[in-house]
Amino acid sequence: MLKTQVSEKVIIGVDPGTQVMGYGVISVKGQQISLVQYGVIHLSKYSTHELKLKKIFERLTQLIDDYLPDEMAIEDPFYGKNAQSMLKLGRAQGVAMAAALARNIPIVEYSPKKVKQSVTGSGNASKEQVAYMLEKILKMELNREFMDATDGIAIAVCHQYHANSPASVSTTGSKKAKKGGWGAFVSENPDRVR
Repeated sequence: MLKTQVSEKVIIGVDPGTQVMGYGVISVKGQQISLVQYGVIHLSKYSTHELKLKKIFERLTQLIDDYLPDEMAIEDPFYGKNAQSMLKLGRAQGVAMAAALARNIPIVEYSPKKVKQSVTGSGNASKEQVAYMLEKILKMELNREFMDATDGIAIAVCHQYHANSPASVSTTGSKKAKKGGWGAFVSENPDRVR
C-alpha cells in the first residue's frame, strides 16, 4: 500500500506598523493549519524612522531564516487621513516586503477588510473577534496581549484560504499574480501602469 506524502507549506503573515509590527508563522499540511510562531516587533523605542526600518528588515530577515516560509502574506496599508503616517506605514511595508524579496519569497497583499472577512465572516470584525476565531481555527489559546501578532496570524490564515481558491490562480500560473497581488493589478490595469 502506497502512502501519499502530504507536503507542508509555511506562510508568514505580517501586519506592518511603525510602532508595533505583528507577525505570525503558520504551517499547512493538507488542510490542517497549525501555528508555528507569533509575536510583535516593538519599534517605539527607536528614536528615528530609519532605525525602525532597519529593525524591521533585520528582524523579518531573521524570522525568514529561522522558519523558511514558502510565502509571505502582508496587509495593505489602509488609507487614513494623515498623509505623513501613511507614508511611514508604506515604508514599513516596503521594508518588510524587501526582506522577503531578498530571499526570493513570493508576497501577496490583502486588505484589512478581506483578512477580517476571511477569518470571521465579517469585514467589520473587531480585533477581539478575529483573535477568538483564530483560537477556534487553530484549536489553541492565543495571548491577547499581542493583538498585532494575532493580526499577523490572521493575514497568514487569510492567505491560506485564498491561495488555493480557483479565483486566486492566474492564467500564467505565477505565484506573484494571485488575486490581491501586484501582478494581478498590473494585468487587470495596464492603462494605469507607466
